[in-house]
Amino acid sequence: MLWGEGHLSAGGKSLEYKTYGEKSDGPVIVMLHEGLGSVSLWRDVPDRIAKATGLPVFAYSRAGYGQSDLADLPRPLDYMTREAVDVLPEVLDQVGASHYILLGHSDGATIAAEYAGRVSDMRVRGIILIAPHFFTEEMGLAEIAKAREAYEATDLKDKMARHHRDPDNTFRGWNESWLAPGFKDWNVAEVIDYWRIPCLAIQGGDDQYGTLAQIEEIETRTYSPADIAVIDGARHAPHLEAPEETLAAIADFCDHLETMEAAEPEGV
Repeated sequence: MLWGEGHLSAGGKSLEYKTYGEKSDGPVIVMLHEGLGSVSLWRDVPDRIAKATGLPVFAYSRAGYGQSDLADLPRPLDYMTREAVDVLPEVLDQVGASHYILLGHSDGATIAAEYAGRVSDMRVRGIILIAPHFFTEEMGLAEIAKAREAYEATDLKDKMARHHRDPDNTFRGWNESWLAPGFKDWNVAEVIDYWRIPCLAIQGGDDQYGTLAQIEEIETRTYSPADIAVIDGARHAPHLEAPEETLAAIADFCDHLETMEAAEPEGV
């Protein structure tokens, strides 16, 4: 299994990665960051998840983020689908574990959800989605437009430069895609219909980028077990704004998966 920290090659790009916790026979939790995230912007969350679950954690920065290669701009409007179908399989192959749990936040949650619905991979035993989005909402697009104003008028670019090798590439790749006229019709909710593994969906009750309609889409469409945790008072990043409650939900879900795994007939 790939361990430590460094760079791997996937999707024709060099991507930074870092691991947390200790190697074990259990599944590896693979963390997929948000639209302006990176390995470093997870802060202490991967380490805390490793300690809370007892499972190894693998985090990586997608192209255009952190210290990975820059993204090719403009991004296609289906960039999250392409990350799920074209890049993530290569990442998992190189990590080299026998089982995985995908844990994504925001864009990363959508990528995890799309992987579960579009790629047949028996190694992936569950998905944890923090603030997922399956379709656009006017309030979310308005917040993304505000982010563009902040990038142009405040020190946001300087702050991003602490975590991203090229903040312009990072910001434009995300912001310009979401604000492109054609993106208003973006909708990938159909992938939920094809899930065949358990899901934990976590959302802040005051998420400024998406309403609970995103979570309700899961409840309405999935045929697989789905645990829902709506965290009152949290916004778009409950893992940072309400870490104890979020960690508890993640640990409970992983424990439940382990119980189900142990109960499976041999050979499944």
